[in-house]
Amino acid sequence: MVFDLRRALLSKEEKDSARLMDFEFRQRARSFRLIAEALGMDSAVLVREIALHDDRAILDGLANDLPKSREELGELYAKCRAQAYRQLVAEIGDPTPHRLG
Repeated sequence: MVFDLRRALLSKEEKDSARLMDFEFRQRARSFRLIAEALGMDSAVLVREIALHDDRAILDGLANDLPKSREELGELYAKCRAQAYRQLVAEIGDPTPHRLG
């Protein structure tokens, strides 16, 4: 029986990619949930939008619907995204891939 380094590295890459994509999705959803709470909106409605639009389109839509400027919403988005990242790292750990060796 021989250790297959190639297969081990491919497996690690798949697991790291899946973990990073999961973390990114959770961060995106939590960011918009936090934005909705900050704006006094129903978070479920805003979080559903992430399946339909990219972040820029969602923020542009909010700027059209709310009496807030796009710049204010961009700042709020940045703060909520950073807060979501900190919360997720505390809950599920750092998403940075683990190094071999």
